[in-house]
Amino acid sequence: MTADNEEVVWIFVGGKNPNPSAAFSSRESAEEWIAQTKLSGTLTAYPLNVPVYDWAIRKGIFKPSKPYQSSPKFIAGFSSAGLEHYHYEDGVNETG
Repeated sequence: MTADNEEVVWIFVGGKNPNPSAAFSSRESAEEWIAQTKLSGTLTAYPLNVPVYDWAIRKGIFKPSKPYQSSPKFIAGFSSAGLEHYHYEDGVNETG
């Protein structure tokens, strides 16, 4: 759960790989694995059962202002920097 008490799944994406390499129910479990394997990449908390596009609109992080921003292609590729996330280098949290 995040600070907003939303249920989340923690997704790890390594380096420049566009595909996730792991999913965890807790940040702690994810960080144990990242440290153990000395991975570099990003760990992000994604809300469960809420599309990121809808989540960002609900949070006021994003507001579609152009017609294409409501298109299926845009929604399918949508990502938000507003999601809780952490960066790792060789298994160490670089975010702080």
